[in-house]
Amino acid sequence: MASLIHKGGRWSLQFRLRPNSERATIALGTMTEATALGFQERVEALIEAVRADGPPDSSTATWVTRLSDAHHAKLARVGLVVPRDGAADALGPPLLGSFLGDFVAKREKLLAAGKNKPGTVATLKVVRDNLVDFFGATCPMDRITAGRCDEWRDWLGTEKKLADNTIRRRCGIGRQYFRAAVRLRLLTENPFQDMRDCSVGENRARDYFVCREEAAKVLEACPDAQWRLLFALSRFGGLRCPSEHLGLRWADVDWDRRRFTVHSPKTARKGKPSRLVPLFPELRPYLEAVYFAYLEAGEVPEHVITRYRDTNANLRTQLIRIIGRAGLQPWPKLFQNLRATRATELVSQGWPEYKVCAWLGHTEAVAKRHYWQVTDADYQRAAGVDSSDPAALQMALQVSGATPCKGVNADFGAPDGTPDATPSCSKSHPAADYFTTEQVRLAGFEPAAYGLGNRCSIP
Repeated sequence: MASLIHKGGRWSLQFRLRPNSERATIALGTMTEATALGFQERVEALIEAVRADGPPDSSTATWVTRLSDAHHAKLARVGLVVPRDGAADALGPPLLGSFLGDFVAKREKLLAAGKNKPGTVATLKVVRDNLVDFFGATCPMDRITAGRCDEWRDWLGTEKKLADNTIRRRCGIGRQYFRAAVRLRLLTENPFQDMRDCSVGENRARDYFVCREEAAKVLEACPDAQWRLLFALSRFGGLRCPSEHLGLRWADVDWDRRRFTVHSPKTARKGKPSRLVPLFPELRPYLEAVYFAYLEAGEVPEHVITRYRDTNANLRTQLIRIIGRAGLQPWPKLFQNLRATRATELVSQGWPEYKVCAWLGHTEAVAKRHYWQVTDADYQRAAGVDSSDPAALQMALQVSGATPCKGVNADFGAPDGTPDATPSCSKSHPAADYFTTEQVRLAGFEPAAYGLGNRCSIP
């Protein structure tokens, strides 16, 4: 795999890192033949590890850490090892505090370049501090075993009093730290590798449906038009707060076609940087109020939300105060519950699931796991029609076969957001398009036999 060459009293190695790559050369200099042969063996082990995209064996990893800086730099230049940047001690495995500090520093550089998020870096720092507090900054990383990681997890619950999902998240980041050390060939194994439940799970006990009566009270208690729009974008637009709110621009609003474009940093990583959302009738008044206020001031800015763009603005704390002024108790997940409420509401209104998912920017699997809820109104409709609910009454009439009205569904428009001037079964409920007014014959236990005078099937 690697050819050892002796010429003029000096040794060198030639090899191909990949089968089709160019031949690389490492000048070893003057040394004994036995030392050169040992070097050749270790280089071949490193080549195998690179091709397998994994760490080398423990003895080779230890050998790399004990190389001189000159020889280590030669290996780094040909892609066999990562250049030394202070994360590892040349005489042994990396120290925990030093490695974690370098890892976070690199992420801060990515943050400055706009390739990372402030919240991500902040979370990395918190987990770094937790690891250092428990293991110590000078602890060699190869001494941290799987059992010690289990003790650290227990410590997060007993000493830090963290919630279960928070512990899961921090263990996931701990696994990320050690996986990076393995990929840099500073460690041979990840002690977090076999730890289970390192991702955030759903907690349906914190579900809450923010009904329209509560939403109206909160909107009335908002201090200004921009706060009302922030709340309306979450409750009636289903936007993720604050990233999608702050990314919304006036150029994204298509007033004529009654829709707007939402830019989503979360889904951009999956190849879906934006989505089209209908300009829902419940949302439009609050968007117009802010827009006309700018027109009256004589200048329309680029972004829709301008007063709360500071990344240090704590929208959550302010919303808790607004909810308190409205005479309500804050719901468990302030903004996520608003988004989940809108997802549930649209599906309950009869919109197909795939359309709702396209508008709100999530998959059906995510919606089923985190968003869709069974509401009090669902129980009321199942037990009997609530005449105070026009939508439920209309749906019941449709299913029962009552003659529907032949009005024009111009209030809401067609499902794609464009005006719909075609006759519709309902003036306000889009679900009417998905029900038939034709009575369905009930089937019995036996196949229907209409030619027989004496049959068992229910007519």
